[in-house]
Amino acid sequence: MSVKVLVVDDSATMRELISAVLRRDPLIEVVGHAADPLEARTAIKQLNPDVITLDVEMPNMNGLEFLEKIMRLRPTPVIMVSTLTQAGASVTLRALECGAFDCVAKPSNGDYHDFDQLPEKVRAAAKSRVQPRSFVPAEPVTPDRGGRFAPDGRVVAIGSSTGGVEALIAILSRFPANCPPVMITQHMPATFTKSFSERLNRLCAPEVAEAEDGMLVLPGHIYLAPGSAHLEIANPSKPRCRLHEGERVSGHRPSADVLFGSVARVIGARSLGVILTGMGRDGAQGLLEMRQAGAETVGQDEASCIVYGMPKVAFEIGAVSRQLPLGKMADHILRSTNLHHRERV
Repeated sequence: MSVKVLVVDDSATMRELISAVLRRDPLIEVVGHAADPLEARTAIKQLNPDVITLDVEMPNMNGLEFLEKIMRLRPTPVIMVSTLTQAGASVTLRALECGAFDCVAKPSNGDYHDFDQLPEKVRAAAKSRVQPRSFVPAEPVTPDRGGRFAPDGRVVAIGSSTGGVEALIAILSRFPANCPPVMITQHMPATFTKSFSERLNRLCAPEVAEAEDGMLVLPGHIYLAPGSAHLEIANPSKPRCRLHEGERVSGHRPSADVLFGSVARVIGARSLGVILTGMGRDGAQGLLEMRQAGAETVGQDEASCIVYGMPKVAFEIGAVSRQLPLGKMADHILRSTNLHHRERV
């Protein structure tokens, strides 16, 4: 059975482009178009689509407001289609927090890579469990640790993709200001990672920044891979971020496999690896290398994943030492890297 898609965008050219990309996949049927949310509302009632692609900026009602109405009144998988601008990135991130399945960036300067992934994302969205989710609060969550925390010197490496925005906020917003150093590869368009790091920095007690080449990897700091380069760790005695623009690995740049592999080689057992919700298999091989180097490795469980893809592959190849629901991930990471906890044990 084909996946029925409604394409919503105020640009006729963009509607045709999105439709043309989707029609290349024989398992996808574009059942309709809408130029604004008012037309889309009627089309949704008439066509009952399995997935909606939704422009962020439209007349009559912006995509974010319309998404909220969809998730409240008729929960449906939605893929946001955004311009590569600061404003577009900010709105798209908010959309991902309140229930959008994923996002793609409108082509810029002839770069169609994100659009090439659109059919795969649509097929995955059609299989996902859609649940209305409310916005993350604008103020940081005060971590309640119930005891002292002191980093034990280990580095935490996290890989995530589809559903990762919500998952990362859920985990990192519970971290204390002196958390273990955390390095993250999250699949998202290059223009979005700066906005996402700034959003995380407002929501979290530790310092969060988009990683820069040569940055020291320190406790109390979280480093997000920029969307245009691979993030690695270098120099075991004085760990630093290393960025490089290489070929895509496992279909991605940045790649979780690259991050995890570097942590396995440079840090080894003095690390903890985490693989979260996402499509595909990126991160599985690198996480296996971390486990073989003596690191503890944790995967998000199926029930709490938006897409049980990356964690599933990692679990199946033996890269994951234990699986946990998203709600228990932050506490487990902190217990595992707490010097005081280890002293008690």
